[in-house]
Amino acid sequence: MSENMIAIIIGIVEGLTEFLPISSTGHMILVGSLLGFEGEKASVFQVFIQLGAILSVFILYRDKFLAMLRPRRINIYGNGLTALHVLAGIVPVMGVAFFLHSPIKSYLFSPYTVIIGLVAGAVLMLVAEKTAKRPVTCDVDRMTIKQAFWVGLFQLLSLWPGFSRSGSTIAGGLFLGMSRKAAAEFSFIIAVPLMLVACLYDLLKIWNKLSMDDIVMFAIGFFVAFITAYISIVWFLRFLNNSTLASFAYYRFVIAGVSYYYFFMR
Repeated sequence: MSENMIAIIIGIVEGLTEFLPISSTGHMILVGSLLGFEGEKASVFQVFIQLGAILSVFILYRDKFLAMLRPRRINIYGNGLTALHVLAGIVPVMGVAFFLHSPIKSYLFSPYTVIIGLVAGAVLMLVAEKTAKRPVTCDVDRMTIKQAFWVGLFQLLSLWPGFSRSGSTIAGGLFLGMSRKAAAEFSFIIAVPLMLVACLYDLLKIWNKLSMDDIVMFAIGFFVAFITAYISIVWFLRFLNNSTLASFAYYRFVIAGVSYYYFFMR
């Protein structure tokens, strides 16, 4: 299979799964293994195309990001989303990821660990749906700093590949009295600075391993990830208006079972 076709396939996988509660990292590890696209170049490519997904969120929520830059009085009880909310949501995971980055990359990026994460994340989402009460925060602009911080703590689970960053944060939001849509939107918004820092950190360390011949492949992956992520986010928010996370949890069980059979039982 040509590299450009691999770029299209993985770009679609990244764009479709990055903001759905099914784990983009887990899917890219599994698909990369299936396609035989592994190693340093694959790692750089997978990090780079995440920037395309990030761009889609920034365009969709550009008004909120611009509003955060305007000076205003901060109300900790919820009166518009602010930069402080975003910081509260990303500082916990950034701090832990900084110290555990190397062991996570070394020991947790494998089909077996992804399968564990897929199952554990599915259970978390089902428990959140089962125990969630009537939401008290139905708009992301009404969430509190305290809610943002606790959602950020749930995001720590996503450091295990397969758990899903959006899955853990949305489930956390449900536990904290947020509606599915409000939790999802906050998950998307805090993903921008978090993923941007993580991507740039990874790219700076391994960028010198690329050559000019890789530009076309990387550009294709970036563009495909951007388009598919944009479509995925718009669809997902509409889906959450009338549906729960249960279908995504069951999908994760199926993918985990199929992956286990393919990698360990054939």
